[in-house]
Amino acid sequence: MSEIESPGAGQPKNRRKGRVPLPLWAAAAAVVLIAVNLRPGATSVGPVLAELEAALGMGATQAGVLTALPGLTFAVIGALAVSLSRRAGLSRTITIGLAAVAAGLLLRSVVESSAVFLALTVLAFAGMAVGNILVPAFIKRHGGTRTALLNSVYGTTLAVGATLPLLIAGPLSAGGADGWQLSIRVWGAAALIAFVPWTLISIRDWRAGAEERAEAGRTAADDGGRVHITSSRTAVALCVYFGVQSMNAYVQFGWAAQIYRDAGLSQSSAGLMTAIIASLGIPGGLIMPSLVARAPGLKFYVAALAVCTGAGYVGLLLAPAEVPWLWALLLGVGGFAFPTALALIIARSRSPRVTAELSGFCQPAGYLLAALGPFAIGALHESTGSWTVPLIILIASSAAMAAAGILAAAPRFVDDQLRPAAAGVLPQA
Repeated sequence: MSEIESPGAGQPKNRRKGRVPLPLWAAAAAVVLIAVNLRPGATSVGPVLAELEAALGMGATQAGVLTALPGLTFAVIGALAVSLSRRAGLSRTITIGLAAVAAGLLLRSVVESSAVFLALTVLAFAGMAVGNILVPAFIKRHGGTRTALLNSVYGTTLAVGATLPLLIAGPLSAGGADGWQLSIRVWGAAALIAFVPWTLISIRDWRAGAEERAEAGRTAADDGGRVHITSSRTAVALCVYFGVQSMNAYVQFGWAAQIYRDAGLSQSSAGLMTAIIASLGIPGGLIMPSLVARAPGLKFYVAALAVCTGAGYVGLLLAPAEVPWLWALLLGVGGFAFPTALALIIARSRSPRVTAELSGFCQPAGYLLAALGPFAIGALHESTGSWTVPLIILIASSAAMAAAGILAAAPRFVDDQLRPAAAGVLPQA
């Protein structure tokens, strides 16, 4: 077992005064409460989009903007999250983001203007973007030797939070004319419930010796308040890996069902294939963080996931209606790349500060690609009149994902590539 894979690798030996991590049960509960609220604001809209359009008089253009908002907001606001956390502190900033999620989701369920609905949606997604970027740093700070466990909890709960709205939107929206409002309001209530314990956590951390503010001061004295994350080739590779896998995921969620329908499958069958792809995110969130933390042959797993993705696209290209469930399974297993990328952000950084910087570097780029990818694939399909060219490009993207993932999975710490390695720390490979 190499140094980087040993339990607790990269953890500081001596904790500074005031740096007292939460008990494991409390940290796990906090991660569950925030993670379950980082996806429903986006996935709860799709099942009731037709009802929402009719109720608010939303046109096709506005509906298109609504579907693109998650990726765009995650990219723009996510790029600012680390700077916000330097001023307000890590836990405090996550709590403020959670408040924005609750306010945006609750208020948008009662408005009658499509423009106001879109504005409140941006507010909610901005809060989610903050959580996306900063929760990995929270896990790094409070995980200790159980970081892989907390990361599994995080990845699994993210997948559950993305899937639940798809399962309960139908029953909730069947209750009458305002059913669509109830189906999205419930997630605002969930965020509001999570806001209370997170407020207590942020107060506790703020009173624990102002550790985060002191660290911000030390950082400013050392390097002007920022690390130069692009000087790390591991960080750049991980950014590319996160970006390409995000693009593939959003393309699959947006277009896989249509590809299946164009191949002759019924609407219900095509929807089932997409559900198979999405549901595999739950076991992926459970399995991959532990593999990232412990597996000696991590490059093999990263390459295998890219091969599964590419094979799924090849199946959709050559025989989409023959064994459609097989292509869905392959794409779903390939989607294990998402929890792998999240786990690598934590595993390839030593300090919570570098974890936050790395997350703030990789995720905004990834979500920008996630927003643009479906548009580009849709435009190619429209211009060529078939799915051949888009699928060939997606097959090529799986090769790029494999190359970037292999580089990102190498046993190196990003911290050591940002400055000369100190004595006793893992040298740059």
